[in-house]
Amino acid sequence: MFDIAINTLISTFGYFGIFILMVIESTFIPLPSEIILIPAGYLAYVGHFNFWLVIIIGTIGSIVGSIISYWIGKRLGRTYLLNHSKMFFIKKEKLLKIDDYFKNHGPVTVFISRLVFGARHVISIVSGFADMNFWKFIGWTVLGALIWNTFLTCVGFFIGSQATGIINYYKIGVALLITIIVIVCGIIYMKKHVKI
Repeated sequence: MFDIAINTLISTFGYFGIFILMVIESTFIPLPSEIILIPAGYLAYVGHFNFWLVIIIGTIGSIVGSIISYWIGKRLGRTYLLNHSKMFFIKKEKLLKIDDYFKNHGPVTVFISRLVFGARHVISIVSGFADMNFWKFIGWTVLGALIWNTFLTCVGFFIGSQATGIINYYKIGVALLITIIVIVCGIIYMKKHVKI
């Protein structure tokens, strides 16, 4: 139901819908980019969107959402946690170790996190909290988001080009699954009720 609403939003609002959804996806709200860009890639295949614009606008949305989260982490999260660390039973020393980690491993952490669901929703806030260099953060965010968004858009485009074959494989897969379930249920029933 949720993904139907997403698809409707994309179809109705076009590129603006993709942009807004990708802004949300790159904040701390766990909205998977898979349910945004794969359908958009499919719509690019059928001619509703331009393939390259989907990637570009999706990536711009990712960057905007990441910047919002970065500044929330830097301006609100960092100040609040440093001033109220005792409330969360966290020592300031541990919080400051995060700064050291991001100085040494921040770029690769941001890049990899852009490719992982869940991690991409929190990495920007953590980067802001850790006071990571803003331009390094942006550079690695752009690279990671561009690669991931291109991959998802290509998946949607490929699904469009292989729609008939995929539907046939899906039907075969469902038939096999039903057959396996029936066989397993039959074996369980035989073991419980039939003495051999």
